[in-house]
Amino acid sequence: MNAGSGGNGSLEEGVGGADAGNAGEASEQSDAGATGHADAGAPGNSDSYDWQLPPGMPIPFVPADNPMSAARVELGRHLFYDRRLSGNQTQACSDCHHQDKAFTDGRAVAIGSTGELHPRSAQSLGNVAYFSVLTWANPLMASLETQTLIPIFSDSPVELGMAGLNGELIERLRAEPRYQALFPSAFPEKSEPFELASVVDAISCFERTLISAQSPYDEYVYDHKADALDDAQKRGYTLFFSEDADCYHCHAGFNFSDNTRSSLTSHVSTAYHNTGLYDVDGKGAYPAPNLGVYSVTGDAKQMGQFRTPSLRNVELTAPYMHDGSVATLEEVVANYSSGGRVIADGPNAGDGRANPLKDSLVRPLGLSAKDQADLVAFLKSLTDRKFITDSRFANPWK
Repeated sequence: MNAGSGGNGSLEEGVGGADAGNAGEASEQSDAGATGHADAGAPGNSDSYDWQLPPGMPIPFVPADNPMSAARVELGRHLFYDRRLSGNQTQACSDCHHQDKAFTDGRAVAIGSTGELHPRSAQSLGNVAYFSVLTWANPLMASLETQTLIPIFSDSPVELGMAGLNGELIERLRAEPRYQALFPSAFPEKSEPFELASVVDAISCFERTLISAQSPYDEYVYDHKADALDDAQKRGYTLFFSEDADCYHCHAGFNFSDNTRSSLTSHVSTAYHNTGLYDVDGKGAYPAPNLGVYSVTGDAKQMGQFRTPSLRNVELTAPYMHDGSVATLEEVVANYSSGGRVIADGPNAGDGRANPLKDSLVRPLGLSAKDQADLVAFLKSLTDRKFITDSRFANPWK
């Protein structure tokens, strides 16, 4: 499966999975090499921070030059919800990442501060600290510190629309009384804490705390509560981790994604998959501008390949896929059961079954209606209601 709720320059996401034929390749890479941030390797500078981690969740990877602190996280929370970070002061990061929607926005595609539509949907920020890459299809975007700059300053498309306004941004923030205390507290080592690097580092620290793992599934697995899942969810659980549905190969591990890194290991898993959504030329092409990793690498084998999102809180992140083109979880599961939703041009347009590429991209699962319903029930057991109401992640300006 690779369903998705996710954005463009903002953090973009999806539901990926069952035996995608053209899987991306796992790799090991240095975070410093990809982003300019030093590799923390072991927990290191994150040891002293009180993560308040749920059972089963490791300490996230933290770059050595942006250590975690309660003061940085609190400054980052204020900045995340502050509309002064947009050129026209109408949007904040939170306007595309709502807490009640697991930090997505419920739209098929994101909308920037100037009203410009984005080609992809805004991704969930839940457990973003554990991802090895951070956007739908850019393997170079491997650090929150690097990625945070994109929504603030990108002009193609415009998101927050601050391009060319660096100085004005800092003066806006300096004029806010709360920040007079928050910036020096977060960066006591700096003689001048009001700078763009401080903004980026603080937001990144806050986003690393958005950890979600207190769902009924977690109660069932980690707290050993046999009644945490109902019968349908238990059947779906068994099916999800079986070779019949094969979901767990792409949605693997504690974060239900094969794009993972943490402080536990130096190994970085990075994979991209083509889930059989489109074939606009009879050769497997996706509609521009959403060409997948191919847009970055130029490698024809990576046409239509996108990052596997986490399935945690997927019930809350509709619509799905990189372009928000699948409305419900039921439709997502049905697509994988039938072997993908290849949409073609020409005489077979819209008829996936008539397209010869269809079955070569995603193996049809052939699930019964009952099996499909059970899988959807299991996916809903991954919803963490505590996460979407946790005051630590809420708007501090209200």
